[in-house]
Amino acid sequence: MSSSIGNSINSDTLTRLVKAIAVAASAILAGCQSMDHSAQPTERASLKITKRIPQEPLWLSEKPGPVAPQDVWERMRQGFKLQDGQNVNPRIEQQRLWFASNPSFLENAGERGSLYIHYIVERLEERNMPLELALLPAIESAYNPMAYSHANAVGLWQFIPSTGRYFNLRQTRAYDGRRDITASTIAALDYLNRLHDMFNGDWLLALAAYNSGEGTVSRAIERNQKLGLPTDYWNLPLPQETKDYVPKLLALSQVVLAPEAYGINLNPIANEPYFEVVEIKQSMDLSRVAALAEIDEDEMFQLNPAYKQRATIDGPQHLLVPTSKAQLLTASLSNLNQEELISLRPKKPVFDNVASASPARLNRKYRVKSGDNLTLIAKANKVNAKDLQHWNKLSGNNLKVGQILVMQDTRKPTGKKPTQYKVKKGDSLYIVAKRFNVEMQHLKRWNPSSAKALKPGQMLTVSKPR
Repeated sequence: MSSSIGNSINSDTLTRLVKAIAVAASAILAGCQSMDHSAQPTERASLKITKRIPQEPLWLSEKPGPVAPQDVWERMRQGFKLQDGQNVNPRIEQQRLWFASNPSFLENAGERGSLYIHYIVERLEERNMPLELALLPAIESAYNPMAYSHANAVGLWQFIPSTGRYFNLRQTRAYDGRRDITASTIAALDYLNRLHDMFNGDWLLALAAYNSGEGTVSRAIERNQKLGLPTDYWNLPLPQETKDYVPKLLALSQVVLAPEAYGINLNPIANEPYFEVVEIKQSMDLSRVAALAEIDEDEMFQLNPAYKQRATIDGPQHLLVPTSKAQLLTASLSNLNQEELISLRPKKPVFDNVASASPARLNRKYRVKSGDNLTLIAKANKVNAKDLQHWNKLSGNNLKVGQILVMQDTRKPTGKKPTQYKVKKGDSLYIVAKRFNVEMQHLKRWNPSSAKALKPGQMLTVSKPR
């Protein structure tokens, strides 16, 4: 029994041992398989990462640039720099209240300025100047290029004659650079930068000097220094107009920042150039050029207000035209023949008036220009072509360039009184001439003392009996 029991024990032990080894082997194999399956993706991923490291995608290092505003008002707001440090200030609050109470002022000025604001903003940005300065013409002229003041300041930026000449703005009988949109803007920014440097980078003092002159501001600073008083803009003893001037600009800027809060509707202005410069090679009548380029005549005058006789005389030989029409005008001018080009020249004869023995009769002289003929000259001067031949003893119709023609005023006095007009605030000779459909040169001749500036209440002769 003992041997059989021992054999049985050995047999059972051996069987259990074999099963245990089999189970262990299965477990080990399963574990190895499990380890193999989990390791393979990790190895592949590590290989892929290793390969990608030296090839970093470009988009990871690029940042999206700022989106340019579609509205030039918004572009202007983004460039405001004068608002920092302006706490509650009763002088600014007073001016802001006025703008809020008179919403039409900014709305109308914005409409007029829509032709020019983009150009001014671009020039300011090029010089890294505060974009609040683009609102300065609203304060100066309400964006009216024909505006003038009692001090004979003219144009968008209101240059007086002497300052205009200092900054190379030519002023002749036919051209006034103070009204030139581009030339006066460049001159104004040059002047503002000069004042900014003069007053050690203080824009408020520079603006005060732009209004009242650098001498006025410098003397006020010296006075306060002697008295031990602050010398910043807000504490200087300045003329009342200058005391209000800077607060007006700051208040207007704050209104533009949030026009809806003040009940003001600012129509969007496209953030793109409104006009382009088109070079010309001869003097041209603006009305004829406007018709050639299919441009509204008034718009042509508003873009080129420096040409006082509505012709490109004495000024730079270029025109500002709406961007949408620049290519058409350039192409049209290049395709004109010599005769057609001559037809674009101004035909506004300037007379040398000479008193005669009879007060009812005047002798007038006219110098013949290229392209003139008797019919055109007679029509322009409201005389008969046959009378023109008789007065100048002409047997035919041939004329020579430079020839002097004499004509007589055959109009008889009617006994009627000249038409008079009482000047209103904001009027200019241009506006009055347009209102009564008369030529500027006639208006000036009838009102010789009014050639420089008009004053509210002044009486003008706007037509004379024929």
